[in-house]
Amino acid sequence: MKNKLDSTDIKILKLLQENSEITAKSMGQKLGLSSTPIFERIKKLEKEGYIKNYMAVLNERKLGFKLTVFIGITLKGHSRSYLEKFLSKVNNFPEVLECYQVTGNFDYMLKVMLKDIEAYQIFVETKLSLISELGNVHSFIATKKGKQINTLDLDSLNK
Repeated sequence: MKNKLDSTDIKILKLLQENSEITAKSMGQKLGLSSTPIFERIKKLEKEGYIKNYMAVLNERKLGFKLTVFIGITLKGHSRSYLEKFLSKVNNFPEVLECYQVTGNFDYMLKVMLKDIEAYQIFVETKLSLISELGNVHSFIATKKGKQINTLDLDSLNK
């Protein structure tokens, strides 16, 4: 990024990770600053790309999404066009929450969230299996969530 983060910037980012709805006034009170410099720093952090967006973290189980599947994908080929075609198709699937190009036995790892095993079967049959670049698919069904956080360890920036 353009500028190095100072300790106040890091504190602001930590507070926003805890609660993205915190007001500049409340943040200023916690940090001993007025709301105007807090607001200006937040805008700077947004402009420089440190803050990508703000979002609500939803309770997937309460909404009926009870199945999380990690899918290891191997492609038939590895040319740039294969990779781009695969990604453009997968990026259009709302069931896919995350997609990573990885090292090891797979080319990509997907995180897919669905209502149940039947929904997963439909996803595989009507979407995933229709990708012509697809080679092998290995599915790993999560049986229990051990940890899920959406915050970065910003304290490690000072080490």
